[in-house]
Order: sequence, then C-alpha cells, then structure tokens
Amino acid sequence: MSNQSATEHVRRLWRHRGTTLPTPRRGPRQQLSLDEILDAAAGIADTDGLAAVSTRAVAARFGRTAMALYPYVGTKEQLLALMQDHVSALPRWADPATSAAGDLTAWALALFDLHLAHPWLTERSWAQSGQGPNEQDWMERLLGVLGRWAVPEQRRAPAVTMLYAAVRSCAETAAAYARMDRDGAAAWADRAEATWVLIPDLAERYPLSTGLAPVTPQWRDAPRAGLIAAVRLLSEALC
Repeated sequence: MSNQSATEHVRRLWRHRGTTLPTPRRGPRQQLSLDEILDAAAGIADTDGLAAVSTRAVAARFGRTAMALYPYVGTKEQLLALMQDHVSALPRWADPATSAAGDLTAWALALFDLHLAHPWLTERSWAQSGQGPNEQDWMERLLGVLGRWAVPEQRRAPAVTMLYAAVRSCAETAAAYARMDRDGAAAWADRAEATWVLIPDLAERYPLSTGLAPVTPQWRDAPRAGLIAAVRLLSEALC
C-alpha cells in the first residue's frame, strides 16, 4: 500500500471523527455515500458470508461497475477493513452496574452480540484489524474498565487478549449453532451415542473430560453462558 493510498484509507476510516473524504483529482464528482456503500457491503456479508463480498457485487447494488467503486472505497482489502469498522460502532448501553465484574460482562456481551449480528467478523483475522475509530472505542472502553480496577500495567495486555479471544471464539461457536438445523443436531447426537457404544470404557480413558459439568444444560445457550462464566473467572483473578 502506497503512502497516498494509506492516507486516503485513513481519511475514509475517520471521516466522522475529524477527517474529510478524499476527492478525485479529475472526473465527475462522487455521487454515492460511503456509508450507504458500506451498509450494502455489510448486508451482503451478513446474508451470504464474507466470500460473497466483492467490489463488483457491491457496485452492482448501485448500478455501477467495480471500477466506479474504487474512488469511494479503494481496494477490496480496504473495503473489507472499512466494513469491519463501520459495523463495529459501540452500542450505547446504560452505565453498567455497580460492580466491576458487571461492567466487564456488559462489555463482553455487547461485543459478543455484535459478532452474532455480523458473523463474518470472525473471518477477519486480528492481523487485519481495521484500525478505525469504532474498533478503537471498544479497546478504550475495555482499558477504562481495567484502569478503574487498578489492574497492573503488565497484566492488562494479557487480559485484553484473553477477553477478545473468548468473545470471538464463543461468538463463532454460537453462530455455528444458530446455523445448525435439526438434522445437524441429530447427527451430532448420533455420533456421540455411537462413540459411547463403540468405546465403552471412554469414561475410564478420559475421566476428566467426560466428567466435565456443562455450564448450562441447553447446548445452544452454552457459548453465551460460557462467556459469562469466563469473564467472571477472569474478574476474580484480576480484582
């Protein structure tokens, strides 16, 4: 990415926070709204997955060509980064509760719900962070919580890593459960039953894992319940 391309991309990312959108040096004045373009792109990803997003597919929503979209979003990778930050606006939840643990749980569940609303976010690796203002807001809010707890500086980065990883993993599993139909659930149960029949000493071989108590009896609720329990566990370790 050239310096000019990077500069234009950052201007697009921060367009609502103090920068101005780049304008073409020649040709007709831009007529589309970047926010509308990103809404359309996110809609495609929400419905059909990230692989379905292309500048051609997005441009077609506006009766334009892929080349005509370039002045608005840049390259496809820049489009994906813009989408990622665009959908990541921090929700205006009420001031959390009275405890630090409640504060942290509110943050984790809000990010979890964001990933459920846009499951394709888990397809974007951390190395592809958009580095935009909305994603920055999430980090700032989390570090603010850790700061109020007076968590030592050397523990904050590991805590951040654990929390983001837990949210991402649990949301990815919850999204997979949501896509699983009755046949898929039945197939999973059939494999489990067959395993117990064919390996009758399974519990003796793996006493710890087979004896692990679930966080909730409802398997579809397990990702959310597991995230809440993990946040509480981490809260106890940090406080």
